[in-house]
Amino acid sequence: MKLDRIDIRQTASATDLVFEALRKAIIEGELAEGEHLRQDHIAQMFNTSRIPVREALQRLEQDGLVTTQRFKGTVVAALSVSEIEEIFEFRALLESEMIRLAVPSLTREQLEAARANLQAFAETTDPGSWGEANRNFHYGLYEAADRPYHLQIIRSSLDRVDRYLRAQLTLTDGAQRANREHMAIFEACRKGDAAEAADLTRAHILDAGRSLLSILEKRRG
Repeated sequence: MKLDRIDIRQTASATDLVFEALRKAIIEGELAEGEHLRQDHIAQMFNTSRIPVREALQRLEQDGLVTTQRFKGTVVAALSVSEIEEIFEFRALLESEMIRLAVPSLTREQLEAARANLQAFAETTDPGSWGEANRNFHYGLYEAADRPYHLQIIRSSLDRVDRYLRAQLTLTDGAQRANREHMAIFEACRKGDAAEAADLTRAHILDAGRSLLSILEKRRG
């Protein structure tokens, strides 16, 4: 099991630390779908009791990242093709509305930050960095909508599919295509065209979903 070891015996937020470490490992693909998460082993790794580990696993289950199976315990959740398809449909609806709301309120500083995030995504050659760079670009724009609850839901949805997206970007030309689409979204935002930015964002997410589903169907036979 690949996890960063942390001594949290004296930490009041032990549950939060375990939760964030496990969440990061799952969405980055360090913990594979179906992998068994043993509470005693994780507690030993973090030098803590099983109580914060159990609470962290419960939070991860609420977010759909792990599931409890009879006779096996807690395992990293695997998504079906239909679940992934639904998540991308939901993201396309919500994120296109977020960008539509955000565009009229975008400041010069936010647009400059978006340009920097766009460049960071385009220049990175490390597949492990694509997910974070992608989030930084989109979230930086969405924040102008001032809808924190919407952003929380978007984050949760992306957490559930991020490890699959990383595989898709690695196995296809998805990173190059995403970069072109990001540039088009940015230009629409810069021009203040909320409708175009929304249409481009919706198409961007749905195209990524279709590409990912095609890859998964081939890999899963």
